[in-house]
Amino acid sequence: MKRKWLFAALLCCLLGWLVVFPAAAQEPRAVIVDTDMTSDDFMALLYLFNNPDFSVKAITVTGTGFSFCDAGVEAALGLLALTAYGDVPVSCWQETPLLGGDSPVPAEWRTTVETVESWGLPEGGEPSTMNAVELFTATVNEAATPIEVLALGPLTNLAAAFNETPALVEKISHITIMGGAVDAPGSSVSEENTTAEWNIYCDPPAARIVFESGAPITLVALDATNDVPVTMDFLERLNAVKSTPESEFVSMLLTNNSGSIEAGGYSFWDQLATVVMADPDLVTHTEREVTVIDREGAEYGRTKPVGNGPTIDVVTKPDVATFEQHLIDTWNR
Repeated sequence: MKRKWLFAALLCCLLGWLVVFPAAAQEPRAVIVDTDMTSDDFMALLYLFNNPDFSVKAITVTGTGFSFCDAGVEAALGLLALTAYGDVPVSCWQETPLLGGDSPVPAEWRTTVETVESWGLPEGGEPSTMNAVELFTATVNEAATPIEVLALGPLTNLAAAFNETPALVEKISHITIMGGAVDAPGSSVSEENTTAEWNIYCDPPAARIVFESGAPITLVALDATNDVPVTMDFLERLNAVKSTPESEFVSMLLTNNSGSIEAGGYSFWDQLATVVMADPDLVTHTEREVTVIDREGAEYGRTKPVGNGPTIDVVTKPDVATFEQHLIDTWNR
């Protein structure tokens, strides 16, 4: 009987200890966002800023995609101010691909400072004194544990960092990339090239370096994003519940793109990659051997399945309803 009383007393003490000292909350996942800062990138960042499961440690802007450097940096700093997220270092590196030449994105498609100013974002802080490659390298090296990377644009910054410091790969736990078209048709970047997708096409040599770096990679390609077009119905559902600066800003961005939405030409590209990083069960994962064609020709920039390429986790078949609701809920958090 004494043993039973002793056991009961110990159990009560243990339960009391658990009430007073609850289990520590899980630490947010540290992430670097590498982005070319166009409208879908903005929405992806606002999702991350409102998701307590993540802590954004740096934003490295790639000027080789759909935004010029100054505009991309200004927009990122403005979004940080809009959300009062805190002090996150932001910088760009260069506006030309890794091996030189010009970005293939037409200048009139690229975000400018004037465009950013027209959106009425609050004034942000100052850019980092480091360029994007230096900032990426320093952030990876200073992380207490291996860090995640979310790549939403051309892979110029990452490739340059890996070239300069190959050991960085060992300190990165995972890279989630929005880019490419494995089995799906490409973005029709030119009349001759119908196999490449824009993020990869902007700098194929850089993409190949990253694909072959040895880092674990999840590729959210057109094979998945084609299944999540933005619809006017989604915009209406968002407008019915929008209640935060983040959801208000997203509504404005989507309204500005309503012509493309109604024409079926606007998808949740970067947003899907970001939510897949948060919830991998939202999609189907298949290991594929994929290379990047980095020689000039009709397949330049293609993410091509081969028999001897690096093994990449390629995602397909997103749960559209769950994904869309998750976006709305998080932007309104």
